[in-house]
Amino acid sequence: METQSRTNGLSGNEVAENTVFAVLVAISFSHMLNDTIQSLIPAIYPILKKSFQLSFTQVGLITLTFQLTASLLQPFVGLYTDHRPKPYSLAIGMGLTLFGLLLLSISSNFPMILCSAGLVGMGSSIFHPEASRLARMASGGRHGFAQSIFQVGGNAGTSLGPLLAALIIVPRGQSSIGWFSLVALVAIILLANVGGWYKRNLFRIQSGSHAKGKIGRAVISSKKVVLALAVLISLIFSKFFYLSCMTSYFTFYLIGKFHLSVQSAQMHLFLFLFSVAAGTVVGGHLGDRFGRKYVIWASILGVAPFTLLLPYADLFWTGVLTVFIGLILASAFSTILVYAQELVPGKVGTIAGLFFGFAFGMGGIGSAALGWLADQTSIDYVFRVCSFLPLIGLLTGFLPDLDRGVAVRKF
Repeated sequence: METQSRTNGLSGNEVAENTVFAVLVAISFSHMLNDTIQSLIPAIYPILKKSFQLSFTQVGLITLTFQLTASLLQPFVGLYTDHRPKPYSLAIGMGLTLFGLLLLSISSNFPMILCSAGLVGMGSSIFHPEASRLARMASGGRHGFAQSIFQVGGNAGTSLGPLLAALIIVPRGQSSIGWFSLVALVAIILLANVGGWYKRNLFRIQSGSHAKGKIGRAVISSKKVVLALAVLISLIFSKFFYLSCMTSYFTFYLIGKFHLSVQSAQMHLFLFLFSVAAGTVVGGHLGDRFGRKYVIWASILGVAPFTLLLPYADLFWTGVLTVFIGLILASAFSTILVYAQELVPGKVGTIAGLFFGFAFGMGGIGSAALGWLADQTSIDYVFRVCSFLPLIGLLTGFLPDLDRGVAVRKF
């Protein structure tokens, strides 16, 4: 209560600029560290395959183990912490990731590799639902903006992992993976401090939930809520299947079609990932300002003209189109997540776990499915098929317009 009284003694601007923004930056930076570690796993597949004489099926099992633990556990973690918030669970989850990294650095056989991947996945499953809740607590009512700041850290980490693996792990071998345990240790210290803020500010959850019921929102039937959630999950499927196509196979597409070097293709991929990071911030802010349904429309369906043109563009326009695709498509996730949390008030962790888990699952399944399709046909054919995925955005028309009944509020 002492923290609450201190907060009440500050002006709204002071709270937003000092306490809230500092927490958002901390949780975004932690997200960057977490996703940097996660992205190391697929980045070192060539090393593991060569060192342990693994088949492609075994490489796929590593991905499956990581994705299953990272995706399937998240909804259950979110459901549990909705009823029993655990401020220090973020640091505990990162501790599992730390152990997973250390085990991976000394793994001498395939089962040990699977265990290490599972530990990293478990750490991720604990991190994402609670970190999403913390971002909402610290949002000051700007929920879309807060989720975007949180998400941009993860996108930055995803792009950094392969780069760091190329610079550090590839030249020095498997044992150098252990050096990244220092990254996890920094994240643990940071998250322990953030957990202290979380514990002192649990009243923000209670006051936010209490106020939510007083907002003049039109009553939405359970049937419409279920339909809306089904539409949102379909949109997540569209977004992450297409992102999986780009992140996993874009370099192969460029090398095969335009005969680029590996380095040049990687630079194009980096440009796309940078655009994704930038689009994440823009989408959340626009959702707070103009309404989430409109941003979902523009993000999922609005990217369709660019994806449909991409398979037929020359190299110059391919670069231009991918920038627009990254900027527009990336703005969807934080907006979809906040929309779902407002659709089911009081279940912030459950919804975050469900949507993060489904997104992780779609990324893994999409990569495997599209790889099989490429083997059966060609990379060009995969990109032509995936170009139609954003048309699923037409389903957005079935979403209720929550913005007409919900005012943008501060905690």
